[in-house]
Amino acid sequence: MGSTETTASATGEDGRRSAPERDGRRDTHDLAGLEAGLDALDTVQTRRAPLRETLVQKVLPPVTAVLLVLVVWQVLVWAEVTDSYKLPSPGAVWQEVENAWLQGTLVDYIWTSVSRGMFGFLLALLIGTPLGLVVARVRFVRAAIGPVLSGLQSLPSVAWVPPAVIWLGLNDKMMYAVILLGAVPSIANGLVSGVDQVPPLFLRAGRTLGATGLRGTWHIVMPAALPGYLAGLKQGWAFSWRSLMAAEIIAQSPDLGMGLGQLLEAGRTNSSMSQVFLAILLILVVGIAIDLLIFSPLERWVLRSRGLLVK
Repeated sequence: MGSTETTASATGEDGRRSAPERDGRRDTHDLAGLEAGLDALDTVQTRRAPLRETLVQKVLPPVTAVLLVLVVWQVLVWAEVTDSYKLPSPGAVWQEVENAWLQGTLVDYIWTSVSRGMFGFLLALLIGTPLGLVVARVRFVRAAIGPVLSGLQSLPSVAWVPPAVIWLGLNDKMMYAVILLGAVPSIANGLVSGVDQVPPLFLRAGRTLGATGLRGTWHIVMPAALPGYLAGLKQGWAFSWRSLMAAEIIAQSPDLGMGLGQLLEAGRTNSSMSQVFLAILLILVVGIAIDLLIFSPLERWVLRSRGLLVK
């Protein structure tokens, strides 16, 4: 009789469990659901997009934009909005591409400028990275050099070409000097900006674990500042490429070879707008290719490693 009463009191007269027990089971169920939801949010989906989806989302839009530009360009030529020697047709520019390819000079134009630009950018990377770390971490150096770096970044790169020619002469050293003066401030300022955005908690946790000095810089500061640093690298490459083009346009010498900047200036000298458009097209293509092949994959990798690029 006592056991029957105990069971009845625990389950209630209608055979159901008591309210505290039901609430406990409900709380447990809600907690499990919450944990499952958080696990789903933390899980990064890494499925590979189908080829058709990739073509539609990434290939079709730029191809459509290029075709639209070509159509508008050809319509303007047909409408004779200006003289033909001022605005060549897309076919005339393509003829310049074919001639340069058949003569074996097209690749030489591109390689001369790209090799200079990449080597100068690597030099700027080796100089700008430690400079940015010192400026970001040492207050006195930051107060002394920080404003100078910002001023140099805003200074047009073409302004460095005349003094570089006078100091170093018409050679590749002059080209590299102009690239360094244009790219180093951008790389250093990008790293300074990235270091400034590192949460102080990361630094305190690193010091607690013994990551101080160079060890803390390598294991704590640089990984945390990587997004800002990468943005500085992209801007540094843009400044490197523009500085190189300015130097190649102004500095003309047989010893320098024929880069894209020299090709652009040669087209102006020869009053050949098709050659000018060819040089502009190649400069644009190289800039886009470097971004798509190098910086965009790096940016996606950084974002994906931090859980910021989820599909």
